[in-house]
Amino acid sequence: MTRLLKTYLTPYWKQLALVVTLLLVQAIANLYLPNLNADIINNGVAKGNTAYIISTGGFMLLVTLLLGVASIIAVYWGSKTAMAFGRDVRSALFRQVQRFSQVEINKFGAPSLITRNTNDVQQVQMVVVFALNMMILAPITAIGGVIMALREDVQLSGVLVVIIPLMAALIGFLMTRALPLFKAMQVKIDRLNQVTREKLSGIRVIRAFVRVDYEAKRFDDANADLMSTALKVNRIMALMMPILLGIMNLSTVAIMWFGAQRIAATVNPMPIGNLTAFLTYIIQILFSVMMATIMFVMVPRAAVSADRIQDVLDTEPSVNDPEHPAVATGQRGCLEFTDVEFRYPGAEDPVLCGITFQANPGEVTAIIGSTGSGKSTLINLIPRFYDVTSGSITIDGVDIREIGRAELWDKIGFVPQKAFLFSGTVASNLRYGDQSATDERLWHALQVAQGKQFVSEMPGELEAPISQGGTNVSGGQRQRLAIARALVKDPEVYIFDDTFSALDFKTDSKLRAALKNEVTHATTLIVAQRVSTIMHADRIIVLDGGSIAGIGTHAELMETSPTYREIVYSQLTEEEVA
Repeated sequence: MTRLLKTYLTPYWKQLALVVTLLLVQAIANLYLPNLNADIINNGVAKGNTAYIISTGGFMLLVTLLLGVASIIAVYWGSKTAMAFGRDVRSALFRQVQRFSQVEINKFGAPSLITRNTNDVQQVQMVVVFALNMMILAPITAIGGVIMALREDVQLSGVLVVIIPLMAALIGFLMTRALPLFKAMQVKIDRLNQVTREKLSGIRVIRAFVRVDYEAKRFDDANADLMSTALKVNRIMALMMPILLGIMNLSTVAIMWFGAQRIAATVNPMPIGNLTAFLTYIIQILFSVMMATIMFVMVPRAAVSADRIQDVLDTEPSVNDPEHPAVATGQRGCLEFTDVEFRYPGAEDPVLCGITFQANPGEVTAIIGSTGSGKSTLINLIPRFYDVTSGSITIDGVDIREIGRAELWDKIGFVPQKAFLFSGTVASNLRYGDQSATDERLWHALQVAQGKQFVSEMPGELEAPISQGGTNVSGGQRQRLAIARALVKDPEVYIFDDTFSALDFKTDSKLRAALKNEVTHATTLIVAQRVSTIMHADRIIVLDGGSIAGIGTHAELMETSPTYREIVYSQLTEEEVA
């Protein structure tokens, strides 16, 4: 946690210096006020000196007023600094996650990353808030209180020799029990978020398979597990405050008892005003210990959260931009795979092996194969969602690992298998790849994507609202909007990852005919399950078990590739093939 605080609080050293200065002034003044109170009792009340009482009391009121103003300023700047710290950490986490490849995202998991950027940051931020208001003030008040108590009466200060070690031992014992539970709580919060996310994302499947009760039980189990751990922590914390208050009250009784004896002593008696001041110092010391105890409750949990945040910030992405990015030259959008192999982290066998082919501008390259043959994995290597294990992928003659990822992504128009739309409007989604696109261009892209009709029928047309994930439009409409979004971008390479699966045959046919005339300048890759979608492609790549089982046109593969013929005859009759 120290490294996290040092990194993200250092820029605010001026505000921190102001807060610390004000707190120092406040602590010193609080230590000085009991002396004035003792003087009023000893020199004013005891001697009947009303003028001294009024003058000293007025000065105490003025100091108290100034302390109130200083306290308000300190709390304001302390809270503002803590909020800025939280903002910066959240921003750093978000930027780091954006740099992650799919490997790192899968390693942490989306629910855990969300928890770390919300709950974990909040835990550390709360510690900073309390630290700037308590952690600085508590030790100064405690140490200063001990010194001032010794000045008042050394003999009576012997009570502190018993009180302080007793409270420290109690706090240490309880913290050793609580710290492992704090770590477990954060993991269980991750688990609860994961179950909730799965339930919300898969609500249709859950209802379709009548698994509502089962999922409710899963949630209840995760919720009860978290509650059980939280109760254990709270039971430990519940013991702390009553015991500390009990020690404080017993200490007050002891001080009053022994203080009365000191006042009644015949040799060197203690003035009654000094006893009042001494009692005030003891209360300040004990309250400081109690404030420190609250921090001890929060710091272990925040330390766990800080470690989880630091784990994300310290993780080096497996896919990085090159130090000196190369500039792609030559033919625009020419894509080439050379003996590419890829295996997922920790896997023994490669998913893809010996993949070699070339896709040229103006051509349609189709990829087909059985489920699990590696089609989507191959496509995900092009935008560097993963990096190849061996071999190379080049675009315009330059290895994609030597091109800056932003530049690489700018060349690609990617339409995923599961289309995703962002909350906003139809226009904002279509302009996602090109903010300067005109309405005419948006309508043209929609016409090519066979989406113009349904968009024109929506209330507001281009300004029609789209909910998060595009849940207020059908799967086919969502897919066509995703295709139109890629067309608006006008990239050098189009990637359609089984994009036409949600479309009926008529719409599919119209869309492919329109695309053929629209993307003549670009390299087009189509992953498909349906043979009818890719029959007229310039080049068809047949994948089988992660290897290429054939490359050629439809007619060539019907003669040379048994795997392709098997796929074709499983979907089409001999008359349709002919």
